[in-house]
Amino acid sequence: MADNSIQSYIDSATGLAQRAVNSVTGNSTTEESTQNKANTEQKTTDSATKIGPITADPHTGATAQDREQRATGSWDQTVGSAKESLGNLIGNENLRRQGEDQNLRGKGAEAEGQLKDFGEGAADRVQGGLGKVAAAATGDRGEEEKWTRLHDEGKVRQRGAEADMQRKA
Repeated sequence: MADNSIQSYIDSATGLAQRAVNSVTGNSTTEESTQNKANTEQKTTDSATKIGPITADPHTGATAQDREQRATGSWDQTVGSAKESLGNLIGNENLRRQGEDQNLRGKGAEAEGQLKDFGEGAADRVQGGLGKVAAAATGDRGEEEKWTRLHDEGKVRQRGAEADMQRKA
């Protein structure tokens, strides 16, 4: 019973934090239940679609490439896990430890890349939104379009990082 109360407080706090981030970044996605997140393999977030290391928004045509750090981190996790398993299989403690270390480094690198992409995307969205408003106020259509592209690319970069983070959760 106590575990359910604690979990409900955690869920409430998580929901509140998500709504706060969503209101700041303009993310209009609806909350999914934890059960749905665990059961779904879909890699779409709002209107953006994750296709390997590229995220695309079919409505705006904006695309964003993941940081190389995310791909190398994922590769290091795979190789490290294989080394760890092989070390366990043949009884080589040194190989097992090397694999464990490589796997951890890979997880860290991938997470760091995701956070950088998320932060850069959010910053581009804010900067693009403010620039678009300023350009619209002056009536400069060329500048307004430039800022709109920056906003859209930031949105796609942020959504791609979110999709990967949700998939890993």
